[in-house]
Parts: sequence; C-alpha cells; structure tokens
Amino acid sequence: MLPLTLANVGEPKLIVRVGGTSEVRSHLADLGFVVGTPVTVLNTISGNVIVNVMETRVAISREMAQKIYV
Repeated sequence: MLPLTLANVGEPKLIVRVGGTSEVRSHLADLGFVVGTPVTVLNTISGNVIVNVMETRVAISREMAQKIYV
C-alpha cells in the first residue's frame, strides 16, 4: 500500500484506502475516489496529479493525492 503520489505513471492501481477528515473523504468520494475503484496516474505537473478514475480525468493537489492509498 502506497500513496497515489508514489504510483507509477500509466500503471493501473486499485484504491485500497482513502484517508483524511470526513469532509475530505466525502469530497474525494464525490470525485470518484472510492475503495475498490481502479485509478491510473496520467501525469504529475508542479506537484499536482492528473489521474483517470471512473473513465474521467481529474486533477488533484499533491496533498489530496497523499490521502489516497493504492
């Protein structure tokens, strides 16, 4: 288990844990970051992470990505 920020670009992973406060977890769930969902890091730009989750591209901050474990 490692944070999403350390996942290799282009390698599909499964979300195994979402941390943070209940508000952060709720916000990430609204974006599609739910345990058991496949996620792929597409790129990292200036610390931000661009991922493909639920067939949608989403850009999240490095701080948010560190709360998602794959």
